[in-house]
Order: sequence, then C-alpha cells, then structure tokens
Amino acid sequence: MADETPIVMGRIAGPYGIKGWVHVVSFTTPLDNLLDYRPWYLARDRRWQAVEVLEARRHGTGLVALLPGCDDRDAAAALRGTPVGVLREQLPATAVDEYYWHDLVGLRVKTTQGMELGTVDHPIETGANDVLVVRGERERLIPFIRGQVVLQIDLAAGEIQVDWDPEF
Repeated sequence: MADETPIVMGRIAGPYGIKGWVHVVSFTTPLDNLLDYRPWYLARDRRWQAVEVLEARRHGTGLVALLPGCDDRDAAAALRGTPVGVLREQLPATAVDEYYWHDLVGLRVKTTQGMELGTVDHPIETGANDVLVVRGERERLIPFIRGQVVLQIDLAAGEIQVDWDPEF
C-alpha cells in the first residue's frame, strides 16, 4: 500500500452469529455504499491492512460481512471497534465545487473580514443542515450552508471563507 492513509468509512461493531461474520457500522450515505469498495482496509495493531471481503450484505440498520481468517465468533469479537477504511483513489471523483468531508477536515476557517476562527475538526450531519465543528481558541459550530454561510472553499490554499459572526 502506498503512503496514503485510508479514509475511515465505517467500523466493526462486533460479531454476527457464530460463523465469524461481523456487524459493520457504515458511515456512508446510503449505508450500503460501503459494499461498493474493495478491498477494505482494517486498522489493526496501528497498521492498515488490505482485506478482501469474502461476503457482505445489508442487514437492518447496518451491514454484515465475512472476512478472511475470521472463522468463528471469537475471531469476530476480536475485531470489535476496528476502523474500516478505503483509499481515496477508490472513491468516485468529485465534480467542481463538490467535496468529501474528509477534504474539509483540517482546513483553516476565516471570516469575510479575514479573522481566523480555527480549523475544521469534523462535520456533524444534523438532518436539517450539516455543521462544521471548528476548533480554534474555542469550539464553534458553523452551519455548512453553501452560498449563505460557507462562501468559498479553497482546497489548494487550505482555507474556507465563511460569513459568520466570530462571537457565535
């Protein structure tokens, strides 16, 4: 694997049944999009390891999968909490002015007046509108509303310009 760190797209929640299957919580929308990416990368012993999924399917509000070397419930239980990632190159290309959340994490956030508010720590999906959690001298929750609050995203400069009152 190249030096690229996989993007976390889910995690193993625990065993499913007695034959080594695992429950997988998918962070994709829709949740079964995770099934489109192969191989998966599992973070084990502080290293990412490529894993060819033997079988996988949607199950209730999550997924279930059978992974190589995971032959019984104990082996599946040992994977509990393991992040599931994919390489950036496995994801579909984005259109102009489209971004993956992963692209925005770490970008500096500045107001239209040039005041730096901090950097994007992570997004929150709220249902009504998504929110950027920005950490600087304090934490701010900034609605991700393009054209109204989020005015410009410049990945090359590592910056997001927002129309936001720094007192909020």
